[in-house]
Amino acid sequence: MATFVIDKAHVVTHFNQACALTLDITAARALGHKDIGKVFYGDDRPMMVDLIVDGLMEQAVNDLYQSSYRSSLKVPHAYEAEHFFLNLGNGGRWLFFTAAPIYNKHGELVGAIETVQDITERKVAEEALMKAQLEVEQIVEQRTSELAAVNQTLREDVNRREAAEHELLKRNDELQTLYTRLSEVKEHLIQSEKLASIGQLAAGIAHEINNPIGYIFSNFGTLENYLAQLFNMLDAYEKAETDLQSCTTGQTLKGKREAFDLEFLKEDIPVLMRESKEGIVRVRKIVQDLKDFSHVDTNSDWQFASLNQGIDSTLNVINNEIKYKADLVKEFADLPELQCMPSQINQVVMNLVVNAAHAIGPERGKITVRTGQEGEQVWLEVADTGSGIPPDVLPRIFDPFYTTKPIGKGTGLGLSLSYGIIQKHHGKIEVNTNVGQGTSFKVWLPLKQPAASSPMSNP
Repeated sequence: MATFVIDKAHVVTHFNQACALTLDITAARALGHKDIGKVFYGDDRPMMVDLIVDGLMEQAVNDLYQSSYRSSLKVPHAYEAEHFFLNLGNGGRWLFFTAAPIYNKHGELVGAIETVQDITERKVAEEALMKAQLEVEQIVEQRTSELAAVNQTLREDVNRREAAEHELLKRNDELQTLYTRLSEVKEHLIQSEKLASIGQLAAGIAHEINNPIGYIFSNFGTLENYLAQLFNMLDAYEKAETDLQSCTTGQTLKGKREAFDLEFLKEDIPVLMRESKEGIVRVRKIVQDLKDFSHVDTNSDWQFASLNQGIDSTLNVINNEIKYKADLVKEFADLPELQCMPSQINQVVMNLVVNAAHAIGPERGKITVRTGQEGEQVWLEVADTGSGIPPDVLPRIFDPFYTTKPIGKGTGLGLSLSYGIIQKHHGKIEVNTNVGQGTSFKVWLPLKQPAASSPMSNP
């Protein structure tokens, strides 16, 4: 660090080699002399060390250094400044220098020390930077003006695009409305086709079974009369045996009666007839339930029907889907008749119960079917102890053709069609599920359809 020291008489007492190199003079030129200011300014002008020694720093420094000085932050009563010295070097130099008082051990001012640092390169770099910054600002201003013009063009383009997007959104809304209508028509066609298929199947089965069952039931009645007459005849023969005991005919009849175990036959045959008749009655009940389920003998208009009876008929028809997988529990409340399309409500029950049976795991479970009434609404609930519905699947269970079953095992239409039927009946369906614990579907239906929006008035 270039350094020189003056005493109280302003005579240079120390002048190091770095100072000689910075100021481009010899130490002999400076040491012992008072005019160190000439080296810097070209005339005998006081330096900051001179002002410190004379105690004039506060009064004269503003005149000499204007605002380019400041008090040192580290050394008390010391000052820092930077200045351009035209007489130094080739074309002048920028120097940063500090000046501080020197005190003896008694606290008396005996001189001052000043350090000098050449900051010309830094200043040149700063000026270049300022020039570059000014050029950049001019370029930025020019580019900003150009960008403003481009931005105006873009804004106009955005306005045109927004107008086009608005028109596209309008067209999209129209297409969405048409798509919704098309989906409703498609769902209605799928539902109608499926209902027609079920109705035709049920009608065919009911017709084919009903005729032979009628013959058998009629013949059973006749057979019962014949057996009654035969048993009366046998009673007469038994009474005549006592009169014929002494003859060969009596002995033969007695042997035959004992060989055939006639007493057992007289007890067992009525039992067999009764059980057979119960079986035939049950078959007739299944056929009747199948007819009720398909409603092949009624039209498809809205009518008042018993919800509990429809559920019973449906459960009887699909019993084969349930009996090997779960125990069926029915909890029916006394309900008034419901205005509905019975065959469609039966299909909802069938879909919910069959799905519940499919949800039961390898171990036998339980399916509970309940009904009830709240105000002007009735409800039916199908609850199972199956696997439950995962949260990621739950939002899609009513989507058409969505199924979690293997390919070929499900169409994905059961719940979708059920949802459409319930909507058509101005009802709603609620789902409550817990994975690993089971699921319940609760269907709410109005007792009477709203007159103003009744589906009876819709094509």
